[in-house]
Amino acid sequence: MPFFLLILLIPLLLMLLFYNVAAFSFARLGLSYNGAFLFLTACVLGSLINIPLSRRRTVTRGRKATPFSFLFFYYPPVVQEQMICVNVGGAGLPALFSIYLLITRVPLLPTLIAMLLVTIVAKLMARPQPGVGIVMPAFIPPLVAAAAALLMEMTGLAYPGQAASIAYVAGTIGTLVGADLLNWRAIQNLGPQMVSIGGAGVFDGIFLVGIIAAFLG
Repeated sequence: MPFFLLILLIPLLLMLLFYNVAAFSFARLGLSYNGAFLFLTACVLGSLINIPLSRRRTVTRGRKATPFSFLFFYYPPVVQEQMICVNVGGAGLPALFSIYLLITRVPLLPTLIAMLLVTIVAKLMARPQPGVGIVMPAFIPPLVAAAAALLMEMTGLAYPGQAASIAYVAGTIGTLVGADLLNWRAIQNLGPQMVSIGGAGVFDGIFLVGIIAAFLG
């Protein structure tokens, strides 16, 4: 019996271990451990919350039968709705924390350069997917952000010790701009569904940005 309980507890233990590592990583970005833990918890819970930004009615020319179709052979267009939202945990909170870091900890010019690099790569890698939204490989944004931040230090544009914060800001804002905002027209062409900025395939990348960026500190 204890063996089976251990098997059942392994996923929980792994999740708690990952959660503590993630909280420690965010703490290295300037937060206290408790503050990092609360911020991480807020991001995870906030990933379940989507704030509507716009609603748009779309018309699908489908063959949808009516009770009188057999008489008139008329199949009216199906009117549905597309809703575009912003995800609190995947876009709202990380963007606010990035602005805080940009004001208090990171130099403007090297951060903007790193952000531009991440934006270009995110734009090239992101793909619209019906039923999901914008998807992209999760590890691409944090790896590009980390490389760009280290490049800023190596070239002398940033001081030693600033790479972690630069990577977080560049990875977060660059991903949101490149993957979501620059694909706004593609998002609108996905048809009737709910599309979340910072949600679905983009959330994992932004979440990993904080963890990988912190190891640069």
